[in-house]
Parts: sequence; C-alpha cells; structure tokens
Amino acid sequence: MRLLRILLAAVTALRRNVMRSALTTLGIVIGVGAVIAMMEIGNGSSAEIQKTIASMGANTLMIFPGAAASGGVSFGAGSTMTLTPQDSEALLNECPSIRATAPVVRAKNAPVIFGNKNWVPHEILGSTPAFLQVRDWPILEGAAFEDRDVRNAASVCLIGQTLARELFQGQSPIGQEVRLQNVALRVVGLLEKKGANMMGRDQDDLLVAPWTTIKFRISGGTTANIAAAAAAAGTTTTTPRGQLYPGSAQAIYPARSAIQAKNSPMPARMITVDQIIVSATSAAETKEATRQITSLLHDRHHIAEGQVDDFNIRDMAEITKVLSSTTVMMTKLLLVVAMISLIVGGVGIMNIMLVSVTERTKEIGLRMAVGARGIDILRQFLTESVMLCLAGGAMGIALGRGSSYLVSKILHWPTLPSMGAIIASVLVSATVGIIFGYYPAWKASRLDPIEALRYE
Repeated sequence: MRLLRILLAAVTALRRNVMRSALTTLGIVIGVGAVIAMMEIGNGSSAEIQKTIASMGANTLMIFPGAAASGGVSFGAGSTMTLTPQDSEALLNECPSIRATAPVVRAKNAPVIFGNKNWVPHEILGSTPAFLQVRDWPILEGAAFEDRDVRNAASVCLIGQTLARELFQGQSPIGQEVRLQNVALRVVGLLEKKGANMMGRDQDDLLVAPWTTIKFRISGGTTANIAAAAAAAGTTTTTPRGQLYPGSAQAIYPARSAIQAKNSPMPARMITVDQIIVSATSAAETKEATRQITSLLHDRHHIAEGQVDDFNIRDMAEITKVLSSTTVMMTKLLLVVAMISLIVGGVGIMNIMLVSVTERTKEIGLRMAVGARGIDILRQFLTESVMLCLAGGAMGIALGRGSSYLVSKILHWPTLPSMGAIIASVLVSATVGIIFGYYPAWKASRLDPIEALRYE
C-alpha cells in the first residue's frame, strides 16, 4: 500500500505540468531510440555479412598453387601449377576434418551462345559434383552432372540464374544445348539464385561443367591429354594409342618389354588444376583442417621442413572475422554517441527535478510537519525521476523500432530486431533515473521543515 501511495503521488505531481514532463523525457527518448536503432542496424549488418559468407560456401577453405621463382625473382601466386585432382581425392580420404573437396579449373571468359543470343558469363568453371556440396549450392531445376561425366569429359553443364535469364529469357534451359568455344554443351541443371558476393560480383553469372571438359575440350587440350585424364580417373574414353580400331584387340605396334620401359622411360604428364576448394566439417574445425591439409600436401609434394610451400590456403573464416570486427567497431562507436544522448537526458532530468524541489518546498515542509520522514520524501522524488525515465524509455523503444523499420523500408539497409537492446534500454533508463534523480531527492529529504514552511 505504501508503494502504491508513492506511485499515485508521483503520477499526480508529474501531471501538474505535462508539457514540462514530456520535454524532460525528450533526451531519454532520443538516447534510447538511438541505442535500439543502432543495435538493430548493427545486428542486421552482421547477419548480412554472415549470409554473404555462407553463400560462398560454409566453412570453406581455398587452396591455390604457389609461386614460381627464378634468380631470386618471384612470379606471384599461381605462376606454377602444383595442385592435382589426386590431391583433392587424398584430402577427402585422409583428412578427418574435411567434409568435401572439389578441384576447380577455370577457362577464359568467352561467349556462351544459344540460337541467336550470346552472353559472356563472369565465370566458366570446371569441377566435380562435389562442387555443389562444398559451395552449399542447391539445384533449382534439373540435376547435377555425375562422376562418370567427369571421367568421360561429357558435354554437359550447369548454369546460373543470370546466364539462364540472358540466354533463355524465361524458357526452361534443361535439355537445351549451348555452345562454348565451338563445343556443344547440354544444360542438365539450373542452379538456385545466390546473389552477389562480398565484392559485389554476381555469383549467378557462371557456367559449371566437368573439369575434364573445361580443361581438355574448352581450353584446347589434346586428345592424348583427354585419354590420360580418363585413365587417371579410372576409365578410357578414346581409342588407346597403338590400337587399330576401338574395341579391337589388334595393335599396330608391339608392346614394350620391361627392359625397354626401364631403359627408355616415358615422361609422365602431371594433370593440374587451378584450385581446390575444401569444406570443413564445422566452423570450429577449420583450423584443424588447415593443419591437416598442410601436413598432407607437404608429404605429397615432398616439401621438406623449412622449404617454402608450393601452395597457399585461404580461410574464409578470417575474412568473416575482419568484416564482422569492422561492423562491431562501428556499432560500438554509434552506441557511444547514443549513450552521450542518454547522459544529456539524465542531466536534463536532474535539472528539472531540482527545479521541482525548489517549487515544492512548502509542500515538502508540510509533509514533514504532519509526520513524513526524510526517507519518504526521498522515495517520492526518486520515484518521480524513475517514472520519467521509464516513460522516456518506453517512447524511445517505439522510436527506435520505428526508425529501424523505416531504415529497412526506405534505405533498404538490413536490420535485425534485438530483444537484448530493448531490455538493456529499460534497465539503462531506470538506472539513469536513479543516478540523476538521487541528488534532487536527497536534497529534498534534507530540508528543515520549519525553513521549508517559511519558504516564499
């Protein structure tokens, strides 16, 4: 009952001058609204960064060839081709922290032609079916090519939404044939939309085919290379050298003996890829996966301790940390500005409460004369201060949520509601009311009743 009477007395005192009370809370309203709006915009930006990183493949590691050097001059990353499809298979089979791997070869940008339309996609890639698993890229229509298509260098491909829109203009691309470097490729699948990556490049503007097709048919490889690649993959797609007819057991040349092979060995052609992309089992396993990749490639490439690696590993998690840390730093900076508004609002409340104590000196003296204690006066004025701050906090929450909504609708900035920011704003409002309202309330409780009644 005592608390209820204190609340009713505080409400009655604040209603005596509604305009002054509203203006007093304005600083709190602006401060709380700014805190909530900044938190929601910051959370939305962080979520958008995480979404963009995830669109490039969850827990992705990218392995690139190293740099060649001559006479102390380095020719830059990728100047020497050291990665092979067998490296990709070994990583998958021997590294427990790796979920999937895919070799990648790239072709020079060239027009993809369908009928009388043509379009130069941003990327022309060759890989395996595991590419979609590493990149977490579902198929919207059709199906992915298979491992046998990779072994046979089949004329099949997958295309992105942008390429499908430019060439087929609303028609289904499944089963249609497109031409790339005078090679006909049958479209077997349409990828789902990914959107732009962190650099603003359209990820949907691409064509993906078996890496053997891109490397040996699109990029101008020879028939011998195709046969070597197929043999390395476990099948033969062309007539072996020295065989008279396909399927014929009759050979043109006699087989080399073991002594001839030992005396004049044939040079082995190493088939290389431009890149290997790896997906770790989880974000927490990326460091362990990096360690396992480094150890295995050292063994496979015969790199002794102390020698320079002939490969480079890039961790997408590091990029995520850099971008997220930048967003967090900007959010904290904006929060500091918002907290300054709260402090200004608290000073305003202290000022108004001091004025209120001065105006109500006789009332305070009369209450003390009829038996009110100093603690009762302290509670009353402290309650008024806290109620002002809580009212300002409630209006600030509405202002912050409304501002966040308008920013997302008008400026199209990503925002994300933050219940933690709302709860923190209520607590901060109450704290500001107690801190900045305590001194006026203490001053009122220390008044002498006789001097207060004589105050004019």
